[in-house]
Amino acid sequence: MVLIKRPRNVSSSRAAAILYGDWGTSKAYVTGIAFALAGYSSFYLILAMALLTTLVGINYIWICKYYPDGGGVYSSVRNRSRTLAVIGALLLMADYTVTASLSSLDAFHYLEFPNPHWWAIGSLALLGVVNIFGPRHSGGLAIFLAVPTVLVVAVLLGASLPHLSGAQLLPLSGGFLNNWLNFVGIVLALSGVEAIANMTGVMKLDPGSTEENPSVHKTARNAILPVLIEVTVFTTALGLIMHAVPNLSDHTEDMIRFLGEYYIGEGFANVVSIVFGLLLLSACNTAIVGMIAVFYMMSRDGEMPQAFSRLNKYGVPWIPLLLATIIPILVLLFERDLTRLAALYAIGVVGAITINLGATATNFQLGLSPLERGVMLGTFGLMAFIEATIAYEKRNALIFAVIMLTTGLVIRYGAKTYERKRQMAVSERIPTPTPHLVSTRPVTSILVAVRGVTDTLRFAIEEAKLRQATLYVLFIREIAISLLPSVAKLPDDKEAQEVFSTAKALSNGLKVIPVYAVSNSPAEVILDEAATLGVDYLILGSSTRNALVKLLKGNVIEEVAKQLPEEIKLIIYG
Repeated sequence: MVLIKRPRNVSSSRAAAILYGDWGTSKAYVTGIAFALAGYSSFYLILAMALLTTLVGINYIWICKYYPDGGGVYSSVRNRSRTLAVIGALLLMADYTVTASLSSLDAFHYLEFPNPHWWAIGSLALLGVVNIFGPRHSGGLAIFLAVPTVLVVAVLLGASLPHLSGAQLLPLSGGFLNNWLNFVGIVLALSGVEAIANMTGVMKLDPGSTEENPSVHKTARNAILPVLIEVTVFTTALGLIMHAVPNLSDHTEDMIRFLGEYYIGEGFANVVSIVFGLLLLSACNTAIVGMIAVFYMMSRDGEMPQAFSRLNKYGVPWIPLLLATIIPILVLLFERDLTRLAALYAIGVVGAITINLGATATNFQLGLSPLERGVMLGTFGLMAFIEATIAYEKRNALIFAVIMLTTGLVIRYGAKTYERKRQMAVSERIPTPTPHLVSTRPVTSILVAVRGVTDTLRFAIEEAKLRQATLYVLFIREIAISLLPSVAKLPDDKEAQEVFSTAKALSNGLKVIPVYAVSNSPAEVILDEAATLGVDYLILGSSTRNALVKLLKGNVIEEVAKQLPEEIKLIIYG
């Protein structure tokens, strides 16, 4: 039996797109919320937020450096305290929940739709339906929209330059406590770094690094720094030009659109609406996918019910998908104010980041430098103070966090109790196979990739018998999320076991080697295994998927055919 680790195929540009989908959208609402809280003194709050974003970004570059196999709050903390890791993950899910609600709502404010909360609810439901098919490239839209977003903001800033002399920068007033509370009110859009840290296990390795000693420090740094610079510089600049508008008010939900109309005109404002509306919906989709991934990962670790890891035929965990769609909709049914939603958002993301920074800074096995540890401890203290402030001042946010934590921990307790009783009742357990590498390379060999016990499998067996060739039977459990356990777990996959046992039964002495993989990119796994095993023939079954599914998921045969080495012959059966 050959077990395959998931491929490290996430580049710095893809990771940056996921981060930009969170950080890049922040300028759409941070500016408006800041002005609503502090008026013509809000520039200093925005500047402080930019500094905090920079500080958090630097800390997470270090976290990615020291956790190359997963540095998100759940992955990095679970080896020290499973309960604390689950609490961090639940806080992160609270953040994802409100990100989906807030982003979808603000998208339709920018698009100037009537009753934006109903359109937001409809968009969440539609994204839930689309994600049934498991779109693998959640950051794709963010990549596509990053360039026009940067261009739109750059044009806006350029047009505003002649007016900066009239900017009204009033000093902060009301004392430290009032200004601190206002600052805490705009601590938003930080969860993107958690998503990147979670993805270090699938990031491309740094040059010279190996799987035995992995390093993704450069990949993560190249993803975080460009986005960090763009977001902090442009958001601060937008805050400055906002202060050059006299008698500004009532644009909390669509500040950048208003600035585009004020400085350039209505036509440009419509372009801003479309670009930022789509970017916000992209962030909403990324949040849904992130929630599904965290639910699934905890389920595979036994921290959530095993039912949460059951997949539909497109590789999507269907219960997490249902929850990730319904919970943000419920939030919007109870809360439609952008400023109050921001408070719900902050308590989750700040809590998760605080736990991750504190656990990493106090982990003396990691080998952090004195500077790294000192800065991280200082950032941890600052984030903890922000979290305590939100919990004390924002009662609705505290209630929301308590509900999320209590519900999650109760479900966890029930899942563990049930699993304990089940294990006591089971007399025999299927042993987990030990992963090993293929040490020999057959002279004549065939690889067949199958989804189940199909005619393609039977054809491959007969073909291998005819040629007296070794037959590799590849079963890929396709999972349309990026946060997966590092090694596939065959005992839990009954469909794969059925395929391998059937192949064995039909072999009649033929050498059949099962190959099992879990991946969100079947074409890449097929190509990689065909080349690694050095097979002479690759057999694939023709796809029976309808046009809609092919559009959403792509055509595996076409992807393989384009990149398959010439020395390997492709046979398409059916």
